[in-house]
Amino acid sequence: MKRLIQLVVKHKKSVLIIFFILAAAGTLLSTRVSVNYDMVDYLPKDAQSTVAISIIEEEFAGDAPNARVMLENITIQEALEYKKSLSAISGVSSVSWLDNVIGKDNLITTPLEFLDNSITENYYKDGNALLSISIKSGQELDTVNAIYDLIGDNGAVGGDAANSSAFQSMTESEVFSAMAYVIPIVLIILILSTTSWLEPLLFLITIGVAVVINMGTTAFSDEISYITQTVTPILQLAVSMDYAIFLLHSFYEYRSSHEPNEAMQLAMKRSLPTVAASAATTIIGFSALMFMRFGIGSDLGFHLGKGVVLSFLSVMVFLPALTLVSYKLLDKTRHKSFVPGFSKVSKGISKLRIPFLILALIAVIPCFIAQSSTSFLYGTGGSIEGSRVGKDAALIEETFGKENLLVLLVPKEISGKEAELCDELSSISNITSVVSFVTAVGAEIPPQYVPKDTVNQFYSENYARIILYTSMPEEGEQTFNTVHSVLDAAENHYDSYYLTGQSATLYDMKNVVEIDTRIVNLVAIIGIFVVILIAFRSLAVPILLVFSIETAIWINLSFAYFTDNTLSFIGYLIISTVQLGATVDYAILLTNHYLADRKNLPKKEAMHKTLTDNLSAILVSASILAAGGFTLAATSGNPIVSELGTLLGRGTLLSFAMVVFVLPTLLILFDKVIEKTTLKNGFNLY
Repeated sequence: MKRLIQLVVKHKKSVLIIFFILAAAGTLLSTRVSVNYDMVDYLPKDAQSTVAISIIEEEFAGDAPNARVMLENITIQEALEYKKSLSAISGVSSVSWLDNVIGKDNLITTPLEFLDNSITENYYKDGNALLSISIKSGQELDTVNAIYDLIGDNGAVGGDAANSSAFQSMTESEVFSAMAYVIPIVLIILILSTTSWLEPLLFLITIGVAVVINMGTTAFSDEISYITQTVTPILQLAVSMDYAIFLLHSFYEYRSSHEPNEAMQLAMKRSLPTVAASAATTIIGFSALMFMRFGIGSDLGFHLGKGVVLSFLSVMVFLPALTLVSYKLLDKTRHKSFVPGFSKVSKGISKLRIPFLILALIAVIPCFIAQSSTSFLYGTGGSIEGSRVGKDAALIEETFGKENLLVLLVPKEISGKEAELCDELSSISNITSVVSFVTAVGAEIPPQYVPKDTVNQFYSENYARIILYTSMPEEGEQTFNTVHSVLDAAENHYDSYYLTGQSATLYDMKNVVEIDTRIVNLVAIIGIFVVILIAFRSLAVPILLVFSIETAIWINLSFAYFTDNTLSFIGYLIISTVQLGATVDYAILLTNHYLADRKNLPKKEAMHKTLTDNLSAILVSASILAAGGFTLAATSGNPIVSELGTLLGRGTLLSFAMVVFVLPTLLILFDKVIEKTTLKNGFNLY
């Protein structure tokens, strides 16, 4: 390690050139990242709704429909012409309408009033036609825009693919918008907390280079989720800024008695264990997400963890080189600190330590119960309400009623068995119509006497497709009960069956996430506990530190329950690990200094000194992370991302409060326990 430190200091200009080249490459590669806006793609491959989609794509004509187009005030013939034009649009893999169900010849030659009204009204009503469209994954934005160009103001577009196009439109600008706001805010915080006008710029350049390199490396992945693309740059910047602050402050301390190159080598050697431990806890918190079966966890956890590693390398390699070539400018731009001393504040905290502890203990149990009882949202339908897609979805619902399509696949066997299943499905609450071969054509009519296009809508070589029209909302207890009833009905008649559709997907998502939540939280807590255990060589310290941050997390997540609101499952999963991994550093910093001061001072005096010396550093770090979260909340038009930002900002402030107001009391109260359970503690016993 000593050799590596010497190489960085000796070849500082070469280091700068290498990092700037990597940053330039990262900037270029970041424009080639493939972004996925469909959360369904992150379900496990063995989820029954995922298997159903694969079967539909392999065995049936066209992909599973993921968008709906309503055409207003048109005739049957005009609707058929529009269908032909829609099919020709690049990105559209298939278009289905009423003619696919009852046959085109039958539709054209038979008066509408003589057709089965329960079927036709799902497709054509009061002069309005509703077509189902399959749009290829990754082409949603361009395809939906092309559909709008075709239909103009004479229609509406809704569905998952339309929602994805709205997300894509929002996300493309939101990353830069959020950074445009957060960078000036962070700059102001750094200016107020440092003693050189140039110092904040060095910090931002150092972490900024790491962020850009990380964004560039995502191009080597097949694709990343829009959640990952939006939140990773902000989180990486916010959680790793204190690494740079610690290194440069160590450099300043050694500058008073050493020449610059030697001072930097000593600062790097001193900072490495602390920065590495801090980065390790954050990486473990992020990496815990990778244990989720729901693929968004692996996606987000991998890129966030990689970002922290790159920030660590940038701070330990790039920042020393950058500082050494600009230290003369740092000296010329020195100014007095704007941050006042915290001695009086520390005394005030010490006087109120027991009330703060009592308040935390009163809150911990109800908040733990409340956060575990929070209701979750798994879909994204509400995320596009203000856009044209959101307004179009409401218009389609107003015209054709509340519709939520499910597609059930069962083995292709005797028609009588299929008819029995359809009868049972028709009796299930919230199912308004069951469309299959036996209901649309008749169980008594052999498929060979029916037009091939119609048969292909319902039968493949191995499966029968049954379409269920429902009046239930996209998700919720009522919806999930209906999905469960459909699966039970299918099980009564067939050994194998698969159900897909938005609500079926969300039902699978709910079942997967409920397991993921427990696994992710347990992995994060155990991983960080072990890191703290090794770092402090103590059994008691990890318990106190993890308890402090977990209490802040429980309080943060309980807000939704106490305000009678639902919480996005993505926000819940991410914040549980991110808040723990990112803010436990504050607890580690405070405890580390307390144990050092405790070797020379009695416990109360040691804690007063610890708070006085470190409150500023903890406040700056927490302010930056909270600013990143609240900026994300304020700038994102996507409610899921905005909610995540609010959770991050609020959670950071709560963690700060627990570390500053409650943890000191715990350390003092359990001083004897810490002494007995810590190797080579060296405590002052007086």
